[in-house]
Amino acid sequence: MEPDRIPAAHPALDEQHCFRLLAGSSVGRVVYTVGALPAVRPVPYRIGGDGSVLVRAAAHSELVRAVSGALVAFEAGEIDEADGTGWSVTVLGRADVSELPVEEVPPAREDRSAGEDPSVPAVRPPRQVSIRIRPELVTGLLLPDTRS
Repeated sequence: MEPDRIPAAHPALDEQHCFRLLAGSSVGRVVYTVGALPAVRPVPYRIGGDGSVLVRAAAHSELVRAVSGALVAFEAGEIDEADGTGWSVTVLGRADVSELPVEEVPPAREDRSAGEDPSVPAVRPPRQVSIRIRPELVTGLLLPDTRS
């Protein structure tokens, strides 16, 4: 029996490569603390023109309360289930919460299904805000084939 193979150290990716990988994905995870305990929330995101990670959230959510002004981590990656290859990028930075620009606020839902009471007002989704994670440290790595 062969001893377990210890994979060679994964070479670190430069920041530019990390941002190219992040730009090609749309779902990541925000890592923050609640009551001194770690919490992780999967979120859709996009990368802003200044390299910030941009996330939408409900204005009164636990996520917004916990991250506003805090140092947080954001991670995104992809892993092939068949061979284990992939990548992972982590962004550490302060999270700022701000109002969404008017053009990004979803409108009230005016369409009604058959049978809905027209006297009931249209439902507006919860007020949304933008969470901007300004990168202070960006790290990434490529994951090698893990098949034996």
